[in-house]
Amino acid sequence: MPTGPVAEPPAGELSGIVVLCDYAGSVARIRERFPTVEVIDITGGVTPGTRGDVLFGGWSPNSIAAVASGVRWVQLMGTGIDRVPPEVRAVPLLTTARGASAPAISEYVIAAMGACARNFPENWLREAPEHWNIQPARLLAGDTVGLFGFGGIAQRVARIALALDMSVAALRRTKTPSPIDGVTLVHSIQDLVSVADHLVLAAPATDSTRHVINAETLALMKPGAHLVNIARGSLVDQEALRAALDNGTIGRASLDVTEPEPLPPGHWMYEHPKVFLTPHSSWVGPPPFAASTELFCDNLQRFLAGGPLEGVVGPDGY
Repeated sequence: MPTGPVAEPPAGELSGIVVLCDYAGSVARIRERFPTVEVIDITGGVTPGTRGDVLFGGWSPNSIAAVASGVRWVQLMGTGIDRVPPEVRAVPLLTTARGASAPAISEYVIAAMGACARNFPENWLREAPEHWNIQPARLLAGDTVGLFGFGGIAQRVARIALALDMSVAALRRTKTPSPIDGVTLVHSIQDLVSVADHLVLAAPATDSTRHVINAETLALMKPGAHLVNIARGSLVDQEALRAALDNGTIGRASLDVTEPEPLPPGHWMYEHPKVFLTPHSSWVGPPPFAASTELFCDNLQRFLAGGPLEGVVGPDGY
């Protein structure tokens, strides 16, 4: 990842561009890489009369106000667009930080699968066990991880899983071949869930993915299979999941996302012994949004040069 400043755009490139930044922690880095570009911190609000061409942000009311100032390109700080306000989604050009969180989220997935295989946290000792040298556990090696969605995050998971001698099956929206040798592409969600020991959800929240994990698909899974959701809570019918956990169809659910978020106090997921929750934090890696900021700066360099941008989002959310 680059750390030094990028040279000032050559003559003939766009000039006078104003960048509005809705995350204070990124302002200094953007200014470092583009010392001649005006960067305005809008985390405290958008001052009346402010004009902006580019927005780095996307979710807060400040971003809505920023778009009203004339912004024609929005770079989101994250990947999903399902919670982006419609005013922001309506800009002429919308891009996401695809790939920025892949290292952190893929490590979360591997950690969750490892914890499942080694039966953590149950296997942590708090008192002397009846028998030493023996615990219930299995290996990841030889297991199959099923990937619903095959973008940057899932592809990184696949590479690590293959290195751990796991088998990898994936279902992607397009029919393009796998960029990774050793990954088996399947043609339906039914084919995917039926072979997975660990099913990882890594697809956007769209009309077509809502409740893709439901009573029907859960019933096709291997007894005791492990569900990992790092996508969106809407992909899972949570009441169907509860029934599958209770009847043993699903052995464990590692969930970083839920519906709604946050879950209200007293929700059954907090207490269920087979559910392991985190607060939509799988993306976190120090420092926050550093990778997203670098991706934005790389895209800003392309924008200033009049070139095509990375991570452009279409009307279907992809």
